[in-house]
Amino acid sequence: MLLAVNVSAANNMYQIEKIKQFYGERAGKRALAWRKLIQKSQHLTEPQKLKAVNDFFNQFVFISDQKLWGKEDYWATPYEFIGTGAGDCEDFSIAKYKTLLKLGIDDNKLRLVYVKALELNQFHMVVTYYPTPSAIPFVLDNLNGEILPASQRKDLLPIYSFNGSKLWLMKQKGQGQVAGNASRLSLWNDLRNRSQNIKLNRPRHTF
Repeated sequence: MLLAVNVSAANNMYQIEKIKQFYGERAGKRALAWRKLIQKSQHLTEPQKLKAVNDFFNQFVFISDQKLWGKEDYWATPYEFIGTGAGDCEDFSIAKYKTLLKLGIDDNKLRLVYVKALELNQFHMVVTYYPTPSAIPFVLDNLNGEILPASQRKDLLPIYSFNGSKLWLMKQKGQGQVAGNASRLSLWNDLRNRSQNIKLNRPRHTF
């Protein structure tokens, strides 16, 4: 058990140091704050974990992929998002999702949901949390910092959702219909490969 703890601590320090060396001192401080958040939040209730993670990442700067990465669509890993201190809705959502998994929330309770933000007339991504399989999910969003049931987010029209294993087509603000494996999403596959190897790319700007 002690060996496992020591290995985990060493891995954490390696991640922090790699982010610091690649993106700079401020990035290293963000990475350290992220690790402290994970450490301190382990024993919170699930609703408390949702709030802690949502509040932490919603402090980051919103910027388009085109301005930050020079690409039309780029899904940053949590390491890249923390390193740059900025990103778009996918980056906010993916970092929240991955962090909640690290806090022990079951993947079956979480989804990344691609929606249309009706008031902005643009596509958007959020995280949803299902307390039980049949429950109306709660929404974690960088546009609205309050965690609300999906039934109260009339401004969002769900299109599809996915987690680590499955892909759903959404016909309502509930579970949706299973449409296959999440591996059908090429951007998701690319992100997972980079995340596993802690492969970092350099953006046009850091914050």
